[in-house]
Amino acid sequence: MASSRITKTFKALKKQGRKAFIPYIMAGDPSIEKTKELVLLLEDCGADIIELGVPFTDPLADGPQIQRAAERALANGVRLRHVIALVKDLRKSTSVPLILMTYYNPVFKYGEEAFMKDASEAGVDGIIVPDLPPDEAGVLRRLSKKHGIDTIFLLAPTSTPERIETVVKASRGFIYYVSITGITGARLHLGSSLKESISRIRSLTDKPVAVGFGVKMPEEARAVSGIADGVIVGSEIVKRINSEPQDFSKLKEYLLSLRDAIR
Repeated sequence: MASSRITKTFKALKKQGRKAFIPYIMAGDPSIEKTKELVLLLEDCGADIIELGVPFTDPLADGPQIQRAAERALANGVRLRHVIALVKDLRKSTSVPLILMTYYNPVFKYGEEAFMKDASEAGVDGIIVPDLPPDEAGVLRRLSKKHGIDTIFLLAPTSTPERIETVVKASRGFIYYVSITGITGARLHLGSSLKESISRIRSLTDKPVAVGFGVKMPEEARAVSGIADGVIVGSEIVKRINSEPQDFSKLKEYLLSLRDAIR
């Protein structure tokens, strides 16, 4: 199977001695039209890969900022099919790797085969399904390979050696390391344990490792970029989008500060 856009991006960054800036936004918040504008802004501000959240009623891992964003998007009538259509529309103007972060229920309701086919044809590069562990994702993993979409699984500080091995084998594109035992937006504690955890993962694989959950400020992003291959920032971006839903000038300043810190 040919290298995905995500894999190519990480390889190119490694050659340049750089780390990936991976911002997350909720699709449909404040609107689908604004989400399109935001994706292009994120790319202009140096995003190497972009995560698009799919709004869902019962999120497992999302903190209050992202939960409220999902509620607003759902109130706008945004569903999985609209997010796939958004990606298809975005592909007319950008080739930045796009990842859907969704929960399993919308995929199951959509139909796994139909979802993978439509997502692939629209230009989706990867998927993250936090409530679907790799040992229960056999069908989705098979279909993702068939349609050329990377499946990205999560590891956490509490992951056992056995779980680490399973996730390392199952993940494609990169491995998502959850830096805290909590929800998105919780306080990040930078210490030796993060470095040790990343080292443990790297002893088993040469796949990139990106760190998310809890990274808010440029100094935190800089510290994480010194350890991991990519830095994921979500809740703080979502919060700032909601604080200025029409004019994103302050958001742009913040995004550029993150980019500079990671680089």
